[in-house]
Amino acid sequence: MKLKILQVREASGEVVSSPNIVAEVMREEAKADRECFWVLHLNGRNRIIEKEVVTIGCATNVVVHPREVFKKAILLGATGIITCHNHPGGIPDPSPEDREIWNRLDEAGKLLAISVLDHIIITASGGYYSHKSGRSFNNSTKEKGG
Repeated sequence: MKLKILQVREASGEVVSSPNIVAEVMREEAKADRECFWVLHLNGRNRIIEKEVVTIGCATNVVVHPREVFKKAILLGATGIITCHNHPGGIPDPSPEDREIWNRLDEAGKLLAISVLDHIIITASGGYYSHKSGRSFNNSTKEKGG
């Protein structure tokens, strides 16, 4: 068996201090024509280590499994993650299925001692929903950093 040494490089190094920053970092990904699910892997200072696409679905849903969400976080030594997925239909409000997977991921994060800092839904128009904030934001109501 050949052992490979894992090199961890900070993707953007951007400090994530608000859902608005996540929406900005994910602006291009929000334009996808089908639902996709990403994980932002963060170091102990909430800097982005890597942005990973975990799964790609269809126009109305995506299948997400905790094993796949946390696999790379463990390999990268991430201390926290933020999950993000797009709604191609343009409405950032979470579905019951979104809330169900978020609860599963929160529980898995607790078991693994990897903080799940937020779950964000993004849209191509720049709107987004932050589970942590419990509300949607659009272009005119974007949160200020912090």
